[in-house]
Amino acid sequence: MIGLIHMVAIAPEKPSPAVKRARAKPVDAKTGFEVTAEFERFNQKYDMFNRAVWDDEVRSERARKFFESYFTDLATFRKVEGFQHRDYALRNAAWYIADFTSDLLEMSQDRKEGFLDTYTMFREGAARKTIATAEENTAEVKRAGRFLGADAIGICDYDERWVYSHNFSRQKLTDKETDLPQDLSHVVVIVNEMDHETIKTVPSALSGAATGQGYSRDIISVLSVTQYIRNLGYRAVASLNDTALSIPLAIQAGLGQYGRHGLIITPEFGPRVRIAKIFTDLPLIADEPIDFGVTETCNLCRRCSNGCPVKAIPYDAPKFEIHDGISHLKGVKKWTINAKQCFKFWVNQGTDCSICIRVCPYNKDFSKRFNRLLRWMLSNRWRRLALWLDSKLKYGERKTAGWWWRRGAQGYGRQ
Repeated sequence: MIGLIHMVAIAPEKPSPAVKRARAKPVDAKTGFEVTAEFERFNQKYDMFNRAVWDDEVRSERARKFFESYFTDLATFRKVEGFQHRDYALRNAAWYIADFTSDLLEMSQDRKEGFLDTYTMFREGAARKTIATAEENTAEVKRAGRFLGADAIGICDYDERWVYSHNFSRQKLTDKETDLPQDLSHVVVIVNEMDHETIKTVPSALSGAATGQGYSRDIISVLSVTQYIRNLGYRAVASLNDTALSIPLAIQAGLGQYGRHGLIITPEFGPRVRIAKIFTDLPLIADEPIDFGVTETCNLCRRCSNGCPVKAIPYDAPKFEIHDGISHLKGVKKWTINAKQCFKFWVNQGTDCSICIRVCPYNKDFSKRFNRLLRWMLSNRWRRLALWLDSKLKYGERKTAGWWWRRGAQGYGRQ
């Protein structure tokens, strides 16, 4: 049903010659990823959320109740703020579009679209291709994408390394082949902001509404942009959490940098985003990866590591070592969270957790001038002062769900 992108897995299978050739690419020097000969492609079966339905190390009665809680009548309401009936009601309403679209074909065609399989709900596109240059297509796709609901949009070259080796069937509990054509040249990557104020109440069922809202907004924009490209006469495949790793593609598309907490950090919204992507053969120009000082800041900052209740986020430098053999990316030097510990915390509290997002110094409303100043300071020699100010001013401090509800519609969006 749900999933943070960094809760992913690699199948311990022998890589094909094609994958061996693709292990290291020039773009890696720009993104900061170091990919070795040990790299293996992703098998969706080993995603932590899929393991919860077949692996006794992860599967449990608590996990079952966690998934069931997204059907409101099956949720366990509590008296404590953030986990009351109204909080689950809003969270599950925010998830409705994502859940509805993923459930449409699950029983009839074994397709959980958006989370295990690509989307298929499209009209036929144009029979003739529009004639335009790659530069014109790039500018127009970005213009159309913003109009159709994307908060930010970038483009990268197709990179097979980040495509799953297999999809997974939750109906049969077996691998199945991916249905992504191998001759698509580019990926259009979309990010949408998660609500800033709701994230302030993490951990709570209420804060899970920000995740669901982000996914639902992603779905509207990715389906619309995909249909636009199809209307131009080109092939386009819409994807949410399914089919490929979203974070490395978003980083290659110039939308942000990789953070210690295993998430992308964007200049506009920090780590507070959801990602969708479109694989296409429309001629496009790839964006350049960006660098606004995130790696250097994360080298100093331990806000997410300190804030994680189960210490799932590393304190040390990026490394190749992984926590276990099947639930983490192998052959890439990076910060890697302990996905099993992270998911266990989700299950125990009955909703997803975004504490690492809430406490991140990049999690700010950058429409405010002072916050933009702090972001600039984080990009240069003033970053230690910026981190001190962030702590002194208590950015990232948790708010109660009652605080959020009391603000009401009139005050929403104000500080």
